[in-house]
Amino acid sequence: MAESRVNLQQPVTQIATEIYDMHTLMLVICMVIFIAVFGVMFWSVFAHRKSKGAVAAHFHENTTVEIVWTVVPVLILLGMAYPATKTVIAMKDTSNPDITIKATGYQWKWGYDYLKGEGEGVKLISNLSTPSEQLDGRQAKGDNYLLEVDQPLVVPVGKKIRILTTANDVIHAWWVPALGVKQDAIPGFIRDTWFRADKEGVFRGNCAELCGKDHGFMPIEVHVVSAEKYAAWVAEKKGAQAASADDPNKVWDLADLKVRGEKVFAANCAACHQADGKGLPPAFPPLDGSAVVQGPKIAQIDTVLKGREGTAMAAFGKQLSDTDIAAVITYTRNTWGNHTGEAIQPTEIAAAR
Repeated sequence: MAESRVNLQQPVTQIATEIYDMHTLMLVICMVIFIAVFGVMFWSVFAHRKSKGAVAAHFHENTTVEIVWTVVPVLILLGMAYPATKTVIAMKDTSNPDITIKATGYQWKWGYDYLKGEGEGVKLISNLSTPSEQLDGRQAKGDNYLLEVDQPLVVPVGKKIRILTTANDVIHAWWVPALGVKQDAIPGFIRDTWFRADKEGVFRGNCAELCGKDHGFMPIEVHVVSAEKYAAWVAEKKGAQAASADDPNKVWDLADLKVRGEKVFAANCAACHQADGKGLPPAFPPLDGSAVVQGPKIAQIDTVLKGREGTAMAAFGKQLSDTDIAAVITYTRNTWGNHTGEAIQPTEIAAAR
């Protein structure tokens, strides 16, 4: 069934179904009240118009009418509040989850850590994957424009998934309408929510808080799969993580660091500082010719690890490995008009943490 452009997404969880039904119920109640009130009003205007010789009555107070128009709205509100309260209480019941996942909001991407249940230990960084050609208008927009990511969140069907939300920089919000889930992600706090998808499929959402320049570029993509496919995905991810783990004591040469650093820069830095290193001043300063980039390396390492308070520069210490940070710093110090000739090693990043 195609999703309506003027209604909520088709629900795939019990909570989302209750939200959908409540939305419909509230609209029906409001419509009935609207028709009744305006129907009586327009009938009164028409039936008692001056041209028919109607004379206004003069009266004051009617205890029965006042009781009725107090009691009836109270009953209507109670009738609306009961199912809403029931659903809100159910939304807050995050007890006994099968899988617990921490979702961390970054400017502008999501990080996922599988903390409990099958998949424990898996870590993902989920970036927007819409091609830059579509963003720049050089290519026709795809069906999932601004709603597709390179690494989606994957969960098994029929299992209770607890989502712990937090943020690394500013307030974000993890929102997937079809799952009936929306929870703020606040720096320094852990909030939680949950869902249990009743069918397999791909379900998409967005960050629902205005979190900065690329707020519209941090979508959420959830793949709900069978237990067998989920087990295979977990095994694949754990194998890939083990295979890609870097030797923390390896000494890299400049050329290899630049190749890796270019990929890290494109995925994490280019949105603000631009692919040509010219930035978007004053919010996003240029790296080409930057005093920080060309100055003492410890200053740049500290900036990348911890961010810079009072600016849009985010901290990447929790997002990237020592090798990735060493690579991207090496890349920026030896690209464009920058030619320091320095190769920053992962051991230097580890020492600065």
